[in-house]
Amino acid sequence: MSPYIADRDMVRSIVKEGEFIEVYVAASLEVCENRDTKGLYKKARAGEIKHFTGISDPYEAPVNAELTVDTGNETLDESADVVLNYLEENGYIEKV
Repeated sequence: MSPYIADRDMVRSIVKEGEFIEVYVAASLEVCENRDTKGLYKKARAGEIKHFTGISDPYEAPVNAELTVDTGNETLDESADVVLNYLEENGYIEKV
């Protein structure tokens, strides 16, 4: 996970064409907080954790991701299928 566009762009620029696949795992802040079994978002909101992505530090959503999965509206299986289908359709893996 990389919350900054510049970092993701830097990685994209140093690897060979086709070796970097940016997957945007989209979920609202509310969904992320509801999934937080360790209570990290609550601690971040209380100021106990500094520089927490989405709370006290920004998250810059991708603008050119090769793939987006909407985990706020898809089940885990549906999201996994989206990723696997992309990888199969683009020749990264073979169907078994």
